[in-house]
Amino acid sequence: MDTSEKQSPIFPKGEKAPADYFTGLVMVKNLVQNDDIFNCQVGNVVFELGCRNNWHTHSGGQILLATDGIGYYQEKGKPIQILHKGDVVAIAPNVVHWHGASHHSGFTHIAINPNTQNGIVNWMERVTDEEYNSIKN
Repeated sequence: MDTSEKQSPIFPKGEKAPADYFTGLVMVKNLVQNDDIFNCQVGNVVFELGCRNNWHTHSGGQILLATDGIGYYQEKGKPIQILHKGDVVAIAPNVVHWHGASHHSGFTHIAINPNTQNGIVNWMERVTDEEYNSIKN
């Protein structure tokens, strides 16, 4: 079997994410809308090469499921973590963090926002180029 062909994505790319909260081209497709029964929002997020979101928190926490490419995840005051397809990141409520694509690859993840009755996201300042470039290779 030839595995060199690029596989089609599982979910469509969706709509362009708001430029106020993302650096570069990022596409978001909501897969599960928030409601009062599940109190959970699920989305497919596609980051183009070198793109990322702002620093932010989730009052109810967040779970990221890496599905394609190579990405970065960083909590405030800690080093950047490299994420690969199949990695899972469980982010506790109110932890200041950001995530996005690496310098060398696009990145796709499923974002699960549970406990939305506590709020979904609190956006903060942009991740600076200096912060983004602080990755230790």
